[in-house]
Amino acid sequence: MKYVRNLLFIFPFFCWSQSNFELAEVYFQQEKFDIAKPLFQDYLEEHPNSLKCKEYLGDIASYSKDWETAIDYYKDLVFLDATSANYHFKFGGATSMKALEGSKLRALLYVSDIKEAFETAASLDSEHIETRWALVEFYIQLPGIIGGSEDKAMEYANELGKLSLVDGYLANGYIAEYTERPLDAENFYKKAIEVGGSPHTYEKLSALYENNERPQEAIETSVRSLKLHKRNQLQYQIGKIAAQYNIYSQLGLESLQEYIKNHSIKDGVPKDWAYLRMAQIYKNLGRKEDALFWIDEALSNRPDFKEALEEKKRIKTL
Repeated sequence: MKYVRNLLFIFPFFCWSQSNFELAEVYFQQEKFDIAKPLFQDYLEEHPNSLKCKEYLGDIASYSKDWETAIDYYKDLVFLDATSANYHFKFGGATSMKALEGSKLRALLYVSDIKEAFETAASLDSEHIETRWALVEFYIQLPGIIGGSEDKAMEYANELGKLSLVDGYLANGYIAEYTERPLDAENFYKKAIEVGGSPHTYEKLSALYENNERPQEAIETSVRSLKLHKRNQLQYQIGKIAAQYNIYSQLGLESLQEYIKNHSIKDGVPKDWAYLRMAQIYKNLGRKEDALFWIDEALSNRPDFKEALEEKKRIKTL
């Protein structure tokens, strides 16, 4: 009977603790991080080995650009579960951002940790798209004298292409843009939009590929790629390309609207940037009032948004 009484005493606390965690998850999904954070912290005090709770707190720290705290949480996660590609990826990402905050000399201290984290994540999960994107950026941006390599960047871009045609074209376009090959970059980006444009039915894809005399196998691969790997981040990338290269304007607007509608913290790029891209497309179309509306949206939550302020000046000259 004594054990029953003890169980009855513990059970309400356990239920409260669980519901507290679930409530924190709801606030997290709503991006109300200032409310979610203390709830997660309280839960972690009672459950110090909760991997999910540590990950949430690491993500909140990352959102706040508190890279030191994020690194601490992610490093602990890697230690507790070294088989998780996602934990290695997040640790590498937070460490990369920390490195960017300091001097170039200080950033050198982080290079080996970043490389190891991303490459470990890639080896643990052969289909981890975000890690391969990180490695493309890592190798193309890093000076050759300390390990940078266009060939290595291309290797991971090609791996992306096997997982998702859209990402493969985007990654190759990114490399071409970074290495100052603008025509190659534009061609790759156009291919990415052709494959990843939304909404594409099988019939639209078929017509597109027939006009370009591409084989049926490529059509089927594209459809599979869209079904398996299309992510909200790609909607932003398509909108960004449409804005920067003044191509496929209507598709760019549709993609950015989808991105904004489905935006969450895991997408990485804040909605402010999507608003800026919307403004740029409307500027390209000569629609000044629409462009001003979206650039004001971009500035509404971040009045010091440098790129948006500069774009607003350009729009006003229309």
